Amino acid sequence: MSKRNIGMEILTGLREIKEYKAGQLHLRTHKLKRPAPPRKIRAQLQLSQVAFAGLMGVSVRTIQEWEQGRRKPSGPASALLRIAEQHPEIFIQLA
Repeated sequence: MSKRNIGMEILTGLREIKEYKAGQLHLRTHKLKRPAPPRKIRAQLQLSQVAFAGLMGVSVRTIQEWEQGRRKPSGPASALLRIAEQHPEIFIQLA
């Protein structure tokens, strides 16, 4: 097991922040696209609302709210939906 030098990592991070703010460092960025609607993802996975809710770690009512447009998935749920859409094999293995 390697020993980390947390203090040095923090100092390096602070230096990078200063360089970025001064315009001396350019960071790679990219935008994540929004996942497809939950109903579409669930249909592609061929899961019931109950099974999909179990895999997502939310209540069936939450799935229903998303699918009926009364609520939108939060950050972590949106990330899970993106994974389910882009890598359905992972969710199928979990089912």
